[in-house]
Amino acid sequence: MRDDRGGRPDAAVVRDALGVGIAVGLSGFAFGVTSAGSGLTVWQTCALSLLVFTGASQFALVGALAAGGNPLTAAAGAFFLGVRNAFYGLRLSQLLALPRAVRPFAAQWVIDETTAVSLAQRDRRGARIGFAVTGLSLYVLWNLTTLLGALGAEAIGDTDAWGLDAAGPAVFLALLAPMLKSTTERVAAALAVLLGLGLLPVLPGGVPVLVAALAAPLALWAEGRRQGRARGEAEEERR
Repeated sequence: MRDDRGGRPDAAVVRDALGVGIAVGLSGFAFGVTSAGSGLTVWQTCALSLLVFTGASQFALVGALAAGGNPLTAAAGAFFLGVRNAFYGLRLSQLLALPRAVRPFAAQWVIDETTAVSLAQRDRRGARIGFAVTGLSLYVLWNLTTLLGALGAEAIGDTDAWGLDAAGPAVFLALLAPMLKSTTERVAAALAVLLGLGLLPVLPGGVPVLVAALAAPLALWAEGRRQGRARGEAEEERR
């Protein structure tokens, strides 16, 4: 059904949300394998997916542990990566306007994918459906495939040779790319990549991601300056 404000049909929103939930949820297998390969037990691996449930932070944690990092340092890096979800929450709280009793439970599902699907909708009803369907399908499938990956890690062997730790970021990039429609958005994304990769060797884990977030205000500032100059030149021509 389509609501009175011209939103997308519910079935279309559910279809897209399920597509994202299933596609990303399957990468939980990669996390399970990588986590088990870093030395965590099956139960520790599953606890991370159940309680943390933010793929980038989970991969950062087990990646640091696999590299021989200190557990506290690894946890700090994962925390820094997870900070972005707080900013997602600020935007989604206005968009979804959920009842207060529901918000603590919904906060567990405030991640990259649910935010992307919710913001892609044209009205609040569609955003709520997209958030709920994406969150539920992804949470269930991610945790199931995490368990399967952790149990099957021994059969796979050398997990580093498979490059499975790149599965999560690759999926996120696939979701992000179609949303970059304007020049400003593309510039912001490119600048974020340069900042993130350039600072990766010199800053602690997780910090380059936070610094890369500065790409958005910088790109907007540059665009504002460009538009201001254009308006000034137009006024000069009219004179």
